[in-house]
Order: sequence, then structure tokens, then C-alpha cells
Amino acid sequence: MRSDKRPAAVTMADVAARAGVSRALVSIVFRGVPGASPETRQRVMEAADQLSYRPDQRARLLGSNRSRTVGVVFGLHREFHAEVVEALYGAAETTGYDLALGAAAPTRDETRAVQSLLGYRCEALILIGPTLPQAAIEELAERLPVVVVARALRTRVADVVRTDDISGARIAVEHLSGLGHESIVHVDGRRAPGAAERRRGYRDAMRALGLESRAAEVAGGLTEEDGERAAAELLAGSLPTAVTAFNDHCAAGLLAAVRAQGVSVPGGLSVVGYDDSHVAGLSSVALTTVAQDATRLAGSALELAVSRVVDGSDAPPRSEVVVPPRLVVRRTTAPVG
Repeated sequence: MRSDKRPAAVTMADVAARAGVSRALVSIVFRGVPGASPETRQRVMEAADQLSYRPDQRARLLGSNRSRTVGVVFGLHREFHAEVVEALYGAAETTGYDLALGAAAPTRDETRAVQSLLGYRCEALILIGPTLPQAAIEELAERLPVVVVARALRTRVADVVRTDDISGARIAVEHLSGLGHESIVHVDGRRAPGAAERRRGYRDAMRALGLESRAAEVAGGLTEEDGERAAAELLAGSLPTAVTAFNDHCAAGLLAAVRAQGVSVPGGLSVVGYDDSHVAGLSSVALTTVAQDATRLAGSALELAVSRVVDGSDAPPRSEVVVPPRLVVRRTTAPVG
């Protein structure tokens, strides 16, 4: 007859009995404080491993003012944000800190996401591509350490980790120019984080290449729908030979729309995206794009957040980490016809 009883959870007392020591000594070992010899620590850890025991970190922290938790605010529908979050989990494995996620979405703004994380007593916050006003971010940074990721921000109270978006837009234009393109249009991200820097990089590159008179910009955005609208505007006029898009999703929407109207890509139009997200690598898209290093961005952000918590008032002045992008060439760019 099958029993519905669940096996009893392994306790600290069980570990103590297996190791032949007191429960107090087991507690000392798992808290990492002085009071147990190296031999005792080894015996306790071996017993815990044999019993598959894992200490309840939340219970251990209830009596202290520590949560050892870093809050992360990210855009729920932003693929690149998800890549950074995944990389943050990898970076957190060796820090002893947990992550708490606060998702922002059309029905849940960043302010609500931040407030929910503060309710979990997070010791620091990482804001990925935040759209909060700078004043709001700085007010938050006066309360606890804040690291801003993927947004250029001049501030003395928060750390910033970002890609060099000016350089990223520039290498996209230079790639197209190297293929013989002169009529290159930029489909921008409007007010999204990074959009201003990518516009500037596009303009700087066109000017440096002597193509300033050919420079043109079309309103785009973050999504495939934004790319489709930009395509409609391009198709209504004189079609350029090449386009740089604010991100990969915008580029993917543009690609689908122009192909639906019989435009060959890259034969009739070359397209470059930004982020090197999952969609860019799909065989049906094969998008040339500018890659951001999500792993390095995440590692730098978490290192800064934890160091601020650990060092406190002894921490160095706020810093900005700028990570270089790189070009990934696939099948949506070719020499001008």
C-alpha cells in the first residue's frame, strides 16, 4: 500500500547526531563563525552532505538586519533584459547573495517593482535599462546601493554599467559603408534607454564618412510592431539601401514588413540590428547585429552591488563601467547592388 506521508525534512539536529557533535557546533559551522576546529568542520560538512542537508538561510537571517539579497528590476518583455538576468544568476552563485526579481510591464511600472523589492529588505538594487527619471533613481540611491545597467547616467550616487552604445552604432554604420552603402537610415528607439547614444553614434559615423547629407532617421522603438511601422514609412518614400535599427526586435519587424512587400534582403536592403538577442540568431532571421556582452555587464553590476553592501562607507567613489560591443555579421547585410 502506497504511503502518502512525505519524508521528514533533515534538521540540524540530525546532522549533529550523524557527526557526533552538539547542535550548537553544527550551527557554528554553518554560520561560518569561530568556535569549531577544522576537523569538526569537516566532519559536520561530510555529515550534512551524506544527509543532503541544506541550511535554511532565510531562517538564519530573520534575527539579523541582513537579507543577503540583491533586487533586480527588469523589463518583463525585454529579451535582452532577460539575458542579463540569466547572467546575474550565474554571477551570484559564488557570492553568497540571492536575487529577488521585480518585473516591470505595461500594467506594472518600475516604481511598483522597486517598492516590492524594498519590501523584501533587499540590500542593493540593480536596475536594468530603467526609464525612471534620474531624480527618482538618485533618491533611491540615497537609501541603498543602486547599480544602473544599460543606461548612460551622469550621477555621483549610483554606479553605472553600460555598453558603449555610441561605438556600437558607429561600427554598424562603418560595416555598411564598407560594403559600399551610402544611403543608410537609422530607425531609432525614441526615448528608450540607449536610444540617444545610438542616434549620436549613427550621426557621428555618417559625418566622419562624409555622408552627413545622406543621414536620415525614422521613428522606431523596442518591438516588432515599431519596426513594421518604420518599414511602412520607408516604403512610402525613396527606399535606402541600408538600415540600422535600434534593436533586434525592431529590425525583425522591419525585415518581415519589407519582405512582405517584395523587397529582397540583403539584395535590395541591408539591415543591422542591435543586442544579438535570440531572435537575431534564428535561421529564418540571421540578422547582422551589434552584440552586447550580457555576461560581462551582469558580472560587473553584481560585483559593484555586493561591494557597496560589504564595504559600506569605505567603498570607493561611484563608478561607471563601459563595456565595448562587437559586430556579429550574418545574412542581412551584403554589398550594395
